[in-house]
Amino acid sequence: MTAARLEVGTTAPSFTLTDQNGASVSLADFSGSKVIVYFYPAAGTPGCTTQACDFRDNINSLKSAGYQVLGISKDSPAALEKFRAEQGLNFPLLSDEDLAVHNAYGAYGEKNLYGKVVTGVLRSTFVLDEEGVIEFALYNVKATGHVASLRKRLGIDVALA
Repeated sequence: MTAARLEVGTTAPSFTLTDQNGASVSLADFSGSKVIVYFYPAAGTPGCTTQACDFRDNINSLKSAGYQVLGISKDSPAALEKFRAEQGLNFPLLSDEDLAVHNAYGAYGEKNLYGKVVTGVLRSTFVLDEEGVIEFALYNVKATGHVASLRKRLGIDVALA
């Protein structure tokens, strides 16, 4: 069973999670900023590494366009710190071990994996405006090429990278 999907124009569910350093991070901490919240299945796996490094490599253009990036997975803070250090990631990674935030965002449920229906994390990205309203709710995104597609959607010039 898949949680209800969020709709464009609605307020994003608030959350407070633990980051890779053990600190509490709340969505409210970013009030007044545009935020990209992305959910990924597992730190250190090939697709998630590709996606995280893509955000890392594009962080300057995203920040210069006014966006903060938050990555959320079900990994423990210790696993997130290892992943962040190994990949030189330059944005917060948040731990949602009980999947409460995944479920609130509709980022956990049934998916097709190599022809089999399984239950798991749905690779999803949400773009929030300065008031926390959802501008884009993108479900089942591809790890490769996702950030380029997102930048195009947001009108961020590739030359800024």
